[in-house]
Amino acid sequence: MTLRGASRLERLLHHGVFCVTAETVPPRSADPSAVIAQARGLVGYADAANVTDNPTSSAHMSSVAGAALVHDAGVEPIVQLTCRDRNRLGLTSDLLGAWALGARNILCLTGDPPGAGDHPDAKTVFDLSVTELIGLAASLRSEGRLLSGAHIQDPPRFFIGVADVPLTDPYDFGRLERKADAGADFVQTQIVFDVDAFGAWAERARQRGILERMFVLAGVAVPRGPRSARFMREHLHGVKVPDGVITRLEEAGEDGEEEGVRLTIEIVAKLKSIKGIAGCHVMGLGRMDPVRRVIEGAGLLPRPAVA
Repeated sequence: MTLRGASRLERLLHHGVFCVTAETVPPRSADPSAVIAQARGLVGYADAANVTDNPTSSAHMSSVAGAALVHDAGVEPIVQLTCRDRNRLGLTSDLLGAWALGARNILCLTGDPPGAGDHPDAKTVFDLSVTELIGLAASLRSEGRLLSGAHIQDPPRFFIGVADVPLTDPYDFGRLERKADAGADFVQTQIVFDVDAFGAWAERARQRGILERMFVLAGVAVPRGPRSARFMREHLHGVKVPDGVITRLEEAGEDGEEEGVRLTIEIVAKLKSIKGIAGCHVMGLGRMDPVRRVIEGAGLLPRPAVA
C-alpha cells in the first residue's frame, strides 16, 4: 500500500494506528445545524467520519455539502458517493468539488435500490459501476486524467474506500479484489456481531493477500435492545446476529441499551485482536452518544492528535 499523505486517516493507518471512523447523516433539510452538531460530537473521538449519500435511497442534503460542514466542524470527512444517482459527469464534478471543499477521503458505493426509499419511482443512473468509479478516482489521483482522456491541473488525490459485506453467504472475494485492482485503499465492512465468523473471513482474506493491499475497518453498531438486534438480523444484508446476542439483550430488560453498549465494547476488543484488522467503523444507528461511549469504553481514547 502506497502512502500519498493527503488524508490524515491514511497517514494514521500507515503508521499502524488502530483507527476509528464514525458516521454523520446530512439532514432531510437545508438547515446545516444537525450535521454540524453530529460532527462536533465526534471531535476527539473519530479519526474521520463518513458523510452519507442519500442513505436508504431517501433524499437528504448532499454528501458533498455535508462533507464541507463536517470538515469545518473539525472532523476529517469521508464523502460517500453512489453510482445510483449520478452519471459520469456528475460523479466527476462531485469528486472535484469535494476535494475543493476539504474532503480527502471518499467511499465509493453502488447505492441502495430506490424501492427502499422515499422516491420509489426514481430512475437509477448507474452510468458507471462502483469499480469504474474507483477507477475514475484512481486515475485522477495518479494521472490527473478524466474518463474522456483529458488531463486536468491540480487533480484530487483521494484516499479511496469501499464497502464490503464479509459475512454474506455465498461470499465472493473476487469482488473485493477487483475493487483493490481498480485502486481502492481501504474497506469499511458491514456490521459485525459474529466475531468468530468475521475472524475466519479475515484469515481467508489474509491468505489471499487482501489485508496487505487494503486497510480493513470492521463495522460495529450499538443495538438499543433485542428488537433492534432482530431488525438488523432480518433486514440488513449480511448482518449475522447470533441468538446469544439477542438473548443477552432480552435478559437485560430495561437496561437493553446499556447492555448493547457493553456488548459493542466487547466486540471492538475482540476485533482489535484479529491480526490485520486496521480499525473499526462505529455506527450509532442515528444516535451519537452510544458511539462516544463505545469509543471511550473500548479504550480508544485519546485519539492521535497529529499524523
